[in-house]
Formats: sequence, structure tokens, C-alpha cells
Amino acid sequence: MDKFVIRGGNPLLGTIRVSGAKNAALPAMAAALLTEEPVILENIPQVRDIETTRKLLTAMGAEVELGYGRAQHRTTICCRNLNAPEASYELVKTMRASTLVLGPLVARCGRARVSLPGGCAIGTRPIDLHIKGLERLGAKINQEHGYVEAVAERLKGAEITFDKITVTGTEDLLMAATLAEGETVMQNCAREPEVADLADLLNKMGAKIEGAGTTTIRVRGVAKLHGAKHRIIPDRIEAATFIIAGALTDGDLNITGCDPAHLGSLLQKLQEAGVKTRHTPDSVRVEGNANLKAADVVTEEYPGFPTDLQAQYMAVATQAEGTSIITENIFENRFMHAQEMLRMGANIKIEGRRAIVRGKTPLSGAAVLASDLRASASLVLAALVADGETIIDRVYHIDRGYENIEEKLRGVGAQIRRIGEILPKRRGSGAA
Repeated sequence: MDKFVIRGGNPLLGTIRVSGAKNAALPAMAAALLTEEPVILENIPQVRDIETTRKLLTAMGAEVELGYGRAQHRTTICCRNLNAPEASYELVKTMRASTLVLGPLVARCGRARVSLPGGCAIGTRPIDLHIKGLERLGAKINQEHGYVEAVAERLKGAEITFDKITVTGTEDLLMAATLAEGETVMQNCAREPEVADLADLLNKMGAKIEGAGTTTIRVRGVAKLHGAKHRIIPDRIEAATFIIAGALTDGDLNITGCDPAHLGSLLQKLQEAGVKTRHTPDSVRVEGNANLKAADVVTEEYPGFPTDLQAQYMAVATQAEGTSIITENIFENRFMHAQEMLRMGANIKIEGRRAIVRGKTPLSGAAVLASDLRASASLVLAALVADGETIIDRVYHIDRGYENIEEKLRGVGAQIRRIGEILPKRRGSGAA
């Protein structure tokens, strides 16, 4: 397992360009299952979850060309000859977003068999909302041996009201409804930019979708979808992580290729904490502040403060004067990074869904363990301001959602390097 070795104390100065949004790219790749024609996606991030999805689609018979560098982070997906509408456990055990193939497969192929997913251990993300919605659309569902099996000759439009807001559930059923007979009205939908981006792609493919980005989405089903070309939106969580890095290290960072309109809740909270930011239509410049002020945070569905930034903001709270109360309303087990920050000298007390963080506390380098994707990022941020050397283990988590994060940070002055685990030689293996 790779590790990061980080020596803190350097202000970050310069420019970082944001990659495409992983959480928009994954449903876009799944949407290619809805047509036999090629779907071309640009601004695809080079992260582990994208490679997992490529393997998943390929195992079903799709042709997936994935190029980076001069290919401009582009993929072409052609699902003309699907031979196995199944997502096995071996392919989905590291990624929650695997459930996104369920709706498209049922809509296009009439059946699907998808393993219950894996991914970050941050709390329950039940698939029951997907299943209820598909049943409303006329699918027959069976669950056994860790798999969900869905069958439908053709889905039928229906009214669906989500019991709670779900991003992947909204995306999954949105894709399924595009090929359903008649009109589907979905209520209490997720409003995240990634949902609107998926709808934009689907409409380019010939779908008839209105209201994406609001709580009510209407879909008039069509008989067939065609290929399309689409550019994935910037990754707002990656952009926000780098903005926080600039604020924490008393630096001067220009984050380019992002969409400030997607970052409103974070920019407002940082302003409350004393951080100055300026933005253009596609960039945010952040000027750090050595005298950060405490500010409470409550995670909410978009456009509220994202749960995916809660861990990163906790690093800010450790360096702010006063007491910050961070309330996690989305997932029930998303404070595992707090224990690792305590090892670095932070003053954090967990009370159920609340974390009470008392600052300003000097942090010192330590050996810490990454527990999930965003926790990994929070430990990187804490290490950037810690005295001495921090070693972060299990950084494969961060590779799921951040493209070359160490290279981007090193380019603006961070002392960060990646090291691989040296495995002992096995006796009698014949290895030289």
C-alpha cells in the first residue's frame, strides 16, 4: 500500500487546475449503457473509481477507450454488444456508485443482476430507494446471495417520491425513466450539480428531461437513445479541498477550471472564518489567513454544506481561534478522521453526530491511517500545517477521487511525496 510523506509548514503559492468531477463522470459512464451508439465523454478524471467503472462496463461487453494526456482525459464508450447485464461483487466491492448501472441495464436490456456495493465505510447508503423506484416503474425485484436482480419487459412511467434525498437514487431512476413508456414524475430529488450534468448528457442523447437541478424532475420516455458527446463538469469537492489548503497554509492559491457557482456554501463559510476569496466565472483565488476564526458547520444536501467537505473543514477548525461545532447530518459514521487528527494534537470531542473542535491547536507530524476518501484529504490538509513529518497510510482511498493530488500540491510548494510499501522477499519463491 502506498503512503504519503508530508512535511508541513510551507504556504501554498501558485495555480492548481481542477480535474473533472468523479461524481459526475461515473453516472455519465453508466448512461452509455442506455444506447448502442458511442458516447464520448471529455474531462474524465484519472482516478481509481473511473478505472473500476471501465472494468465493470468491459465485463458486460462494452468497448471502452480511456485516454489521458493529449487525449484530453477523454473516453469513448460503445455498448452495442452487451453480453452480460451483471455487475459482480469482485468489480463493485470498492465502489458505492456501482448501483448506477442497475437502472440503465433494466431499461435497456430488460434485466439486471447487480451486487450490493462496497466503498467507503462512512455509514449506510441503502439501495432500497433505488429498488422502490424501479418497482414503481414496473420492475420485479429479487434480492438474494448479496445481489439485486431486476426484470422488466419494458418499464412504465410512474410517480416516484423519494422518502429521503438520494443523489445516486435520483440518477439511477432518472436514467431508467428515459426509456420507460410514458411520463415519470420524480419528487424530492437531489439537486446536486452532478444530477443536472447527467440530465444534460441524457438530453443530448435524445431523452426528454425537465427540472433537473430542482426537487421535481419530469421525464417523458422515448423508445431509443443515441450517442452523444459531453464534457464533464469540474470537480467541486476537489476544488474546495484545494481552496481549503490555500486558506489553511496562509498561502495564495488560484484554483482554475472550477465553477464557483457550485462552491457557494464553502466560500460563505470560509468568509465567516476570515478567509478572503475572489472569483471569476471559472476560477477562485484564495488568500490564507493566519488568524482564522471558529465557525460552526452543519452538513446538508445541496446547496447546503456538503458532507464530502466535512472532514476537510475539520482541519480548518483545528487552526481557528475558538470552538467550532461540526454537525454531520448525512452519514452516521463520518468522524473516523477525528481520531487520526487527535494523534496529531488536535482537540476534538465527538458527541454522536456532533464534533466539538477547539482551536487554535498546534499540530505535529505523526503516523496516521486514512479510513475513507474524504478522510484521506483531511489528513493531507492537516499534515500541510503540522510541525514535522506526517506519514499517511492507505492512500489508495484518496486515489479513488483525487487525480495526482500529490503532484498538484507539490507544484505549489507542498513538501509531499508518495512511497510504496516494500514487501519482504518470500523464501523459496525463486525471486532474485
